[in-house]
Amino acid sequence: MTDPLGLIPNQGVSPLQSKQAAQAARPIQGPQFKEVMLQQIEQVNKLQQEAQFAVEDIATGRGNEETAFMATQKAEIAFQMLLQVRNKLMDAYDEVKQIRV
Repeated sequence: MTDPLGLIPNQGVSPLQSKQAAQAARPIQGPQFKEVMLQQIEQVNKLQQEAQFAVEDIATGRGNEETAFMATQKAEIAFQMLLQVRNKLMDAYDEVKQIRV
């Protein structure tokens, strides 16, 4: 009889199975979710600051409208994308909260 949940200790584990289990137990290498989100927030903030500086340059007569428009659009799109990611995360969190244990 097999144990699909792995609750029954198995005395006759083959070396191949133990090697596969050891590989599955290793943590996945790469950046953590928190780090990725913080980087994205910083990037959006940087784009918004660049857009603000471009608008200020137009007001002082040093910049051109095309550069300011592009910087403003870029910042707006980045912010909207980050906002949608946040909304999806909140929806997923609400679903997890409703799971009955």
